[in-house]
Amino acid sequence: MKTPFKNIQQVLRLNRIVVLALVVMAGLVCITAIVLVVKIHKDSLNQAFVVSSDGAVIPLQLTNERENLEVEALAHLEQFHNWFYGVEANSYEKNMEKALWLGNASVGAIFRQKKADGFYNRLLQYSLVQQVERIDSQIDMDQEPYAFQTRTLIHINRGTVTDTYELITTGKLITVARHFPHNPHGLLITDFFENSLRKIESYETTEK
Repeated sequence: MKTPFKNIQQVLRLNRIVVLALVVMAGLVCITAIVLVVKIHKDSLNQAFVVSSDGAVIPLQLTNERENLEVEALAHLEQFHNWFYGVEANSYEKNMEKALWLGNASVGAIFRQKKADGFYNRLLQYSLVQQVERIDSQIDMDQEPYAFQTRTLIHINRGTVTDTYELITTGKLITVARHFPHNPHGLLITDFFENSLRKIESYETTEK
């Protein structure tokens, strides 16, 4: 003979099973969601995006971060030296503005000193053109800030005469936030210093 009490026990047992099943399912959903979030986060750390000159979005893998950083550091230094030491009447001010985005106050101090000494005025007054011929940089990538030394060959065209100079500069690189288009590599030159400048004689160029 069935009693109401027995029916209540069956209902409670059934409710307990349903509740446990729901708890287990909810737990599995939470665990699955956490695993997916962690995976997506790891994937996002291994991939970044940069904007190319034509506006296309290009994925940049960060698995070889050190190798990529060294390539970007060399490109950063080459771009800076081209802008900072490539001087001609039509583009000098625009190039200087671009170059100052790539370095800190130490770069600005050298620019102001050159300007105060009348360096740019002399180049412009006599219609001289200072062209960067070659840039060779050595960077210590063992630890940040990354110390560098750059050898730059500069041609100064004086009408029919062209003089060649060798400039040695040193400094350090630190990582900063990327700033498109002013600082696309996310690096900043600090402690910038012009170590030496010497004229290369004609016999040296012919030997090389």
